[in-house]
Amino acid sequence: MAALLSACGVFRGDDQGTQGGAVAAPGVTTEPCPSAVDSKKGCIYLGTISDLTAGPFAALAVPITDAQKAFWARVNKAGGIGGKYEVDVTKYVKDNKYNPEVHRQVYNEIKDQVLGLAQTLGSPTTAAIIGDLKAGNIVAAPASWTSAWEFEDVIIETGSNYCVEAMNSVDYAVDTYKVKSVMAVHLAGDYGADAAAGAKAAAERSGLTFTNVETPSGATEQGRAITEITKNKPDLVILTTGPADAATIVGQSAAAGYKGRFIGTGPTWNPALLQSPAAPALKALYEQSAPGKPWDADTPGHKAMRDALPGVTPNDGYTSGWAWAYPMKAALDAMVAGGNVSRSGLLAAVKTLKTVDYEGMLPAEAGNFADPAAVFRQTLINKVDDKATTGVTIVKDFFTGPTAQAYTFDGPCFSKL
Repeated sequence: MAALLSACGVFRGDDQGTQGGAVAAPGVTTEPCPSAVDSKKGCIYLGTISDLTAGPFAALAVPITDAQKAFWARVNKAGGIGGKYEVDVTKYVKDNKYNPEVHRQVYNEIKDQVLGLAQTLGSPTTAAIIGDLKAGNIVAAPASWTSAWEFEDVIIETGSNYCVEAMNSVDYAVDTYKVKSVMAVHLAGDYGADAAAGAKAAAERSGLTFTNVETPSGATEQGRAITEITKNKPDLVILTTGPADAATIVGQSAAAGYKGRFIGTGPTWNPALLQSPAAPALKALYEQSAPGKPWDADTPGHKAMRDALPGVTPNDGYTSGWAWAYPMKAALDAMVAGGNVSRSGLLAAVKTLKTVDYEGMLPAEAGNFADPAAVFRQTLINKVDDKATTGVTIVKDFFTGPTAQAYTFDGPCFSKL
């Protein structure tokens, strides 16, 4: 049976790596990829599980996924991986609807056909499969920034986590706006609670009053959050929701007379919000924290992304999706160079990476996966700018605030909220 399956180009049994020139790893074939540039090369299949239709992040997730398809097409045109393989991220794409149960279901549908995951979108959704990823040595690139990923070898994250992002946002607001009180308004789970925990840590360090408000997803579900903001009047609100939720909260709080500041974590922004009724309030009161630079940034990586995506309506989902792919490429390169083309070989390759070449999109040290204690702690602050391609421009470039600088990561932040 093993010989038969190998003759078909893929063996989906034990992950034994390459043996005597034959491919013996899930998701790796001697046959070319379906849309191969060079039919003499084998194929590495990577899966994608994203929020493609009904969930709160679909407006970001579709561009994320399209950018990654363009990223790997560029890799394949440039010779692929080690001159031996091309990468396919189009055959095994699944919609998780931002639902952990659906995420687990569709993951199980594709996991035996892929070497790893080019994308697993969402913190609570990825948490639903993390045990299986670890058991199978399946490396995955997350479309999320929870601090839990700092403690998982199989997860190759890009950019600072939500906890660091919120710490830096509060420290920035203390310096810039002299805030004395902070409220975290956030979705439940790793995404929202991680940022809230970071905001709490920074508030405690600076002696600020801190309030925590959990809110459900959905633009029509934000009544309690708006009431808490307008009743308590915090100087700063750290928002960790979806874009539609954020627009409702900012717009209706402002309409009710709130005059404080909002800083929303990266996924709270979508340029379409500039066309919403909340646009004036967002321009007046909201800034976006971010783990990376927006679409217009002048780096080789940003230029390559823009060149690879002609004609699209710019969205920083594309920017994030493109940046997230660099560590997987570096790990695949190292795996093939090391000669062990397998899941265990890919994981071993990840653990050799001290830097990743992000082509300027992030500092190279953001890709340190060799040091288990390494945590990248730099984030940015953007302001709403309707002249900018994706509606935001940088007001504070990569920086590390004093809270994040001094913080010891000994477990996921959300567990301490």
